[in-house]
Order: sequence, then structure tokens, then C-alpha cells
Amino acid sequence: MALFSYEELRQKTNYLASFESYDSSIRKGLLTESSSININSISRDSFDIFLSHSYADREIIPALKNELESYGFSVYVDWITDKLLSRDEINKKTAEVLQTRMKQSKCLIYATSDNSQKSRWMPWELGYFDGIKDKMVGILPLKKYGNTFKDDFKGEEYLGLYYYIDKATISGTNKMSLWVRENLSNYIIFESWIKGEKPYAR
Repeated sequence: MALFSYEELRQKTNYLASFESYDSSIRKGLLTESSSININSISRDSFDIFLSHSYADREIIPALKNELESYGFSVYVDWITDKLLSRDEINKKTAEVLQTRMKQSKCLIYATSDNSQKSRWMPWELGYFDGIKDKMVGILPLKKYGNTFKDDFKGEEYLGLYYYIDKATISGTNKMSLWVRENLSNYIIFESWIKGEKPYAR
């Protein structure tokens, strides 16, 4: 088993194009409190994963999205999927779009890092999602050189209430997969978890 590595994701990322496109949209102020965007006009896509993250980690988020998708799951990232959204300010329009997208998603993955505690959106997203889809939140630690995250992750404070996500090979194969863990002994493959099954002792 292994946590997701910040450094490995940074090496894989091609975030610059995505970030420059997003940054250009923000400068134009495309979605503000007074915008006339109709929430019903947003495409009614569905997603396996709503990826909650700190925008301060934007350099590696596209690579994390790509890696999660490589396991066969669809992933929602607000500033990539909905380029009109502004993470720079909290307003009703942005919140409405995020609420719609969370309702369309099977689970929320909370990508916790050294930057997460400074995020204004992440605690709200976690609380809202847990309220509408009980027990379908998983914590994904982004392990960075110098931080204290260990492979047997134990979330502090409210993060300790949830399962955590890591990756490991499927027994008897060389195939890597996502796993949902309560601890090192109790776990389940991600595909089964999003269908409603819970981690169990091995």
C-alpha cells in the first residue's frame, strides 16, 4: 500500500495549460454573485468522485485527477470541469454549482495536504456532502516530503471520522487499484465501496 506522493504527482502534472485557462476566466469575472447563469443550464453529468482540494495545491491536482481516472473513475474538479467558477471568493452562485455537482457524485474524496487547513471551501464541501450522502467521504492524504503523513494514516480531529484512500496492487496481480481503509487490517477495494460496501477485516 502507498499514499499518493506530492512529488510524484508534480513530476507527472501538465497543470500549466489548465491553470492558465482558469486564471484567464477568473480575470474576466465570469461567475460572480450578480451573474445571470442558470443552474439548470449546467450539464447534468454524473461523477464517481467529487475531488475536494485546496486551490493552493493546483499544480498537482490535474495529475491527481488523471491518476484517479486511470483506475476507471470519473472525477469532478471544479475549476477544470466548470471553468466559470471562482475559488477566490465565496458567493452564492459558486456554492449552488458545487452543491449540484456534489449531488451528481457518488462519493467525495478529500485531498488533505499541508494547505488544506487554509482552504475556505474544503470544510464546507465535506460537511455538505456528508450531510446528503452519509459515509461516502474518503480522505486522500497527499504525502509530501517533510510532512507527518504515514502510510497508516490517522486523520486528526474530524478527518479521523472517515475512511482514508490509498493505492496498492490487487493480490495475485500486478494491477494497481484504489483502496478504502479504516486501518491497515480493515479495507475494501474502491469499486465495492462506491456501491455501498464497507471495509472489513482481512
